[in-house]
Amino acid sequence: MRIGAARVVGLVGLVAYNWWVWVLLGTHLLASPDVLFSDLEVAGRLDASLLSHLDVLAGVLVLGALLLCGRDGPLGGGREWWLLVVFAVAGIVGGFFPYLCAEGAVAACRSAEWHFQLPWRHYAHIVAGIVEFGSVSIAVLLTWWRWRERRDLASRLVRVIGGVLLVAYPSICVSYLADRWGAVVEPLFFVAFTATILVQLFADA
Repeated sequence: MRIGAARVVGLVGLVAYNWWVWVLLGTHLLASPDVLFSDLEVAGRLDASLLSHLDVLAGVLVLGALLLCGRDGPLGGGREWWLLVVFAVAGIVGGFFPYLCAEGAVAACRSAEWHFQLPWRHYAHIVAGIVEFGSVSIAVLLTWWRWRERRDLASRLVRVIGGVLLVAYPSICVSYLADRWGAVVEPLFFVAFTATILVQLFADA
């Protein structure tokens, strides 16, 4: 019962987490492939508040699913569980503190950001994003190593996730420095992180 509830709550949270799919398929909010999805949450933009609230909702539900599942859930592995808890909490923080300007779309915003001229709330979002990406990526790496001798579906999926992240990180660095294709590269991370939570909730230990 507890694991079933964790899975249902987690799935709803992952639907909220992947609001970018709705943005791409059902709206015209994304004006350019060069912007970051976080730029859509800047105060004053259309549906910005909704998207920020979806980030908070996703973090709360994923956190709730992890707590329901517990460290002895389907995946096990205490370090990985704690890292995914950090991932969920960082997502909540990022939702509460959205960007104050669109640094991926406005050169003046990017310049002000680099010169630390923006209010602290803007940097809270950046730090939360770094923690969010880093924690789940380390969890994938640890699971990949711990399951290196396994040949079941879950271990193969973890290796695929790791491979996606190996491509995604250099790509996002190039995208950020070139200020192009942010909306193309970011979904690689969203899909990989979603798959990681699914493994945590559904895989056998």
